Order: sequence, then C-alpha cells, then structure tokens
Amino acid sequence: MVEFALILALVVLIVIIALITTGGQVMNLYSNITATMCNYKVGC
Repeated sequence: MVEFALILALVVLIVIIALITTGGQVMNLYSNITATMCNYKVGC
C-alpha cells in the first residue's frame, strides 16, 4: 500500500512539473486562438 502511495505521489509531482513548464505556452496558444476568432468575428 505504501508503494502505491509513493508511485501516485511521484506521478502527481511529474504532472505538476509538466503543467508549470508548459502552462505559459498553453496560455499563449489559447489567447492566440481567441484573438484569431475575434478577428474573424466568430464567437467573440
């Protein structure tokens, strides 16, 4: 049981690190998509 908890903690740590490192890129991608849609007057 302890081993599973350690593996789960490691997976959670890896996910958090991945989100921190790619969070800015995802945010920029989302804002670019939103800006493009507004330029074409779709869903703005």
